[in-house]
Amino acid sequence: MKAIVGTLVVIGTLLAGYLPHGSLGVLIQPLEVVIICGGALGAYIIANPGWVVKAGFSGGLGLLKPSPFNKELHTELLGLMFKLFNKARREGLMSIEADVEDPHSSELFNSAPKVAADHHAVDFICDYLRLMISGASNPYQLEDLMIVEIDSHHHESLMPSAAIGKVAESLPAFGIVAAVLGIVITMSYLDAGPLEIAHHMSVALVGTFLGILVAYGFVAPISSELANRAESESAFYNVIKTCLMANLNGYAPQVAVEFGRKAIPSKARPSFQELDEFIQSIK
Repeated sequence: MKAIVGTLVVIGTLLAGYLPHGSLGVLIQPLEVVIICGGALGAYIIANPGWVVKAGFSGGLGLLKPSPFNKELHTELLGLMFKLFNKARREGLMSIEADVEDPHSSELFNSAPKVAADHHAVDFICDYLRLMISGASNPYQLEDLMIVEIDSHHHESLMPSAAIGKVAESLPAFGIVAAVLGIVITMSYLDAGPLEIAHHMSVALVGTFLGILVAYGFVAPISSELANRAESESAFYNVIKTCLMANLNGYAPQVAVEFGRKAIPSKARPSFQELDEFIQSIK
């Protein structure tokens, strides 16, 4: 919704300032769009691995939906971590082995559908619980391993954003290319009347306009929002890490998830009372 509102504001204010003095028809130049957007798309495909290209498109479309890293998701995560820790504390670590080995069939994981839908997060949780079940109990080594994995995942998550940012940087240049081609075409009309020449010159200048507009009005904001979501995802993994480390250091399940709650960014953090009521409801 936010992306749609922003797009409407960009287009609406542009038209409000232009239409009282200009014709909308002059701005509608499909061939200029083909040159600018086609050139930028080709460069994007050449410059990036296939998975980054796909992630850029899917991430851009994903901006039409609100960010999933909200208070509800974090509350559900803390509830899942409490259930896992509580079961392991009461029945022993081996009691959660079946949940860890097959989370898709686990009643505990299925009780947290939003978390279960993120297979990367589920894999992250299960991998470290599996290590703990296997006897890897050195908190410093496990924490270092988690940090390395989170940093690696964060770097990968930022790659689509960086790639789209490069596209935004290139679009004004492709706009100039379209404008130069328009001027080349205009040169062949020098023996025509002044109105004909003026028309072709205006079409050529539209290329520069479109390149700058698409770059700074649409593509650069998409790149920035993808980076914001990558940061939110890393913060989500840091919450998981904090919970796991608190549990590994011997804290009671409810205290361990409170450690995790403190690691949640303030805008998505449930209050102590909200979390307590949620945990009491799932006990």
